Amino acid sequence: MFVMERTISTTFKLSINHLTTQRFNPINQSTFLTIQQKMESIKNIYKIGHGPSSSHTMGPRFAAERFMVANPDAASFKVTLYGSLAATGKGHLTDATIIETFEPKKVAFEWLPDVFLPFHPNGMKFEALDATGKSREEWTVYSVGGGKIVDEQTDDTENHIYEHNSMSEIMELVERNGQDYWEYVKEREESDTWDYLFEVWKAMKSSIIEGLEADGVLPGELNLRRKASDYFVKAKAYRPSLRSRSLTMAYAMAVSEQNAAGGVVVTAPTCGSAGVLPAVLYHAQVNHEMTDKNIIHALATAGLFGNIIKTNASISGAEVGCQGEVGSACAMASAAANQLYGGSPQQIEYAAEMGLEHHLGMTCDPMCGLVQIPCIERNAFAALRAFDANLKAMLSDGKHLVSFDRVVEVMKETGHDLPSIYKETSEGGLAKTRNL
Repeated sequence: MFVMERTISTTFKLSINHLTTQRFNPINQSTFLTIQQKMESIKNIYKIGHGPSSSHTMGPRFAAERFMVANPDAASFKVTLYGSLAATGKGHLTDATIIETFEPKKVAFEWLPDVFLPFHPNGMKFEALDATGKSREEWTVYSVGGGKIVDEQTDDTENHIYEHNSMSEIMELVERNGQDYWEYVKEREESDTWDYLFEVWKAMKSSIIEGLEADGVLPGELNLRRKASDYFVKAKAYRPSLRSRSLTMAYAMAVSEQNAAGGVVVTAPTCGSAGVLPAVLYHAQVNHEMTDKNIIHALATAGLFGNIIKTNASISGAEVGCQGEVGSACAMASAAANQLYGGSPQQIEYAAEMGLEHHLGMTCDPMCGLVQIPCIERNAFAALRAFDANLKAMLSDGKHLVSFDRVVEVMKETGHDLPSIYKETSEGGLAKTRNL
């Protein structure tokens, strides 16, 4: 049985400092858009922590840490998990990470996969119990994707540091001012954001390097072997054009396998899609001599596009399916690649639009509730698609009919139209496959 690391690492401490809460109601879309008027810091897109799931592992861990701090004298705890969080929680190590957080105190769990709270599909209730087992304090909280936790009472509008919430507005502004997107970000973020992005980049590189060196079987009943190291070795024997694409796949798989094993990764924007952006950035640095400065600027741009999606739609697989995770990651990586290779603001926006557009309707259907099949392969293909989107945008003049903002809007609409069995409940699609 897989056991997660027992020590709350420095990376977790980095991430816990950026926990935020906000109102969130996907049922009432007009209310949601009213509350989410402005974007938060891009620090909230990139969180460093243990996989395999930002919504099922990171979020519950952050919530448990907060509840533990608020109730240090509790004799024991009870945790009730609802909806998608309950349906695939065991495969995502939700119970394991909560138990570890509350150690040495006992934790009782109640799993209610058929109960969907109206606030968000990933609901959980924490209860602090006294010595007689009586509940003396409770807290209902939601893990809404990307490691972010929210509740129904807290409003964090003070953390909304951007005055714009559409890419059309931002693109018009940066073109008028002769800026790049990263410069727009730099003018609005706190000064420590660049140091934080450097830590993010170091963590991304570490997840690739460690993933390429690892072998063996991933935890869980699928008995899936790691493959990134084999792909990496084989890729180096191919001719240059094929080697480039093969290496990119190996990098993405390395991160995704680390995530599946509970290793440290960076949400970009989620754990389930953590391999896409690092693979594109690492390939650019290793094979095209991009500097760390170039990469940090690309991370800022990618974070801006991810922020637009998170603000106006969702990055939660439980809410909009895998289009919100891998699709968003591909859009971010497409924008980053296009900037790295000299794209204009219009071309960057076009690359990001294609990266998301061609993932519309993608379901979240993990087999056995594990972030392995089809998740690992999807990360690899999305990384390749990001380079393809970059190429097509580069060949164009950047002008196109469907805007990035419109695709984000369509993604949200599509996500709300998807039946719940295709949104991280492991009840439909490939998740029903058992004969391997």
